[in-house]
Amino acid sequence: MDRVDTEDREAPGLAPRDRPAPGGSTGLAALMQAARRDLALLNHPPASWVLPKAGPDGRPVTDVLIVGGGMCGQTAAFALLREGISNIRVVDRAPLGREGPWGTFARMQTLRSPKHLTGPDLGIPSLTFRAWWEAQYGEEGWQRLYKVPRLDWLAYLLWVREAARIPVENETSVASLEPAGAFIRAVIEGPRGRETIFARKVVLAFGRDSGTARRMPAFAAGISSERLFHSSDAIDFARFAGGRMAVLGASASAIDNAATALEAGVPEVTLFVRRSHFPQVNKSKWASFPGFLRAYASLSDEQRWGFYTYIMGEGTPPPHESVLRCARHPGFSIRFGEGWTGIEENEAGLVVETAKGRYPVDAAVIAIGFGIDLDERPELAAFRGRFLVWRDRVPAEAAVRHPEPALFPYLGDGMQMLEREPGSLPQLSRLHVFNWANTMSQAALAGDIPGLGIGATRLAQALVRDLFAEDAPAFRERMLAAEDDELVPTAYFVPREGR
Repeated sequence: MDRVDTEDREAPGLAPRDRPAPGGSTGLAALMQAARRDLALLNHPPASWVLPKAGPDGRPVTDVLIVGGGMCGQTAAFALLREGISNIRVVDRAPLGREGPWGTFARMQTLRSPKHLTGPDLGIPSLTFRAWWEAQYGEEGWQRLYKVPRLDWLAYLLWVREAARIPVENETSVASLEPAGAFIRAVIEGPRGRETIFARKVVLAFGRDSGTARRMPAFAAGISSERLFHSSDAIDFARFAGGRMAVLGASASAIDNAATALEAGVPEVTLFVRRSHFPQVNKSKWASFPGFLRAYASLSDEQRWGFYTYIMGEGTPPPHESVLRCARHPGFSIRFGEGWTGIEENEAGLVVETAKGRYPVDAAVIAIGFGIDLDERPELAAFRGRFLVWRDRVPAEAAVRHPEPALFPYLGDGMQMLEREPGSLPQLSRLHVFNWANTMSQAALAGDIPGLGIGATRLAQALVRDLFAEDAPAFRERMLAAEDDELVPTAYFVPREGR
């Protein structure tokens, strides 16, 4: 097969926007009406069925608190609403439109995923990205589209949120989560001020940085944040126009940061890669078919450990579009087999050190991702060291060989946390992990688009099961007391006292 060369194309994913939109805002308005009509035809949202409860403070308890209102959080909320669980709160610390990476630290031009993938729509055709795109640019625009432009994906997510009336409280953060009898006590800070609520369930949907720890080498400590950045930082690349920049990493984010710097006028950008070459095959892409995504969680610990330690160990190649985006700049270079061993700061800037030399630069970006360690989440301090992780489930030597997978939480079938010591903290099962940290236990069902619909549906069904089962005796009493006399209009009706 001939190699695809995006330099022979118009800007990937953007070509339809160079001509007048056939539908534009009018098309989107019509699609909004159609989507809400479809939801109504599907009886969305159904009547709430969860029994109300009062908390220790006498106020109503929230059935589900979702921490994070980005792609995963809003899709989880949508799935819960579809199941008749409406007493929910979805909070996100970011302002509207800044949830997740799309409008913040993601710097790719287009998504990695194929344009046809679905997920946030939960199977409703009028809520798919294709429907959203065609409403503005027509079917021809869809056929011409290469991949989904990143900021269009953000706009689409916000459109789905509005169309499905998914409630998200922006600029609202969770300061702490603590066990409180049959509930979780949450301290929330936002426009309403500081408040304490009680929730029966909490969904942790705070994104790819789910372990809070941005990976930064120890030798980077003490270096000015004005010149040394993590790839997730807000970076004004134009500040360094005319200078030199170094980027550490072989990931897509490393390449995209390098490309953004070059496009901002930095004439010389060097990518430092520890490996002797880029990873060549994206094994995660292979693992995105329904059989794997739906069945993985049912495999044995040994099988699951084998699958994902291999996938993670292989690494992920940067997309060829991103590499070509950099390669078109003569000042771009790659130094393979040269990881950093240190970095110094002086009046002129920074000096990057490797085993092969010293390189003076004006600024540097570390793009080696995020660590997974939920023990480091400040809001989970009350649960620190109390929940199972994969290190507890595999031989010690296996955990040493694969230290990162070993730190992923070991989750139950409903993505719930499990106790390290059974019976010591039962409230842990009220915390459900719906972010990248659930990958070792459930596959990539939260964070990667291919598994999102499957993951949100599985999560919602697990919460339905738990909320009903917990109140099964009360539901039985309601069933016994239910009166809906079907035969009143007929001659065969028998009053209750005569039955």
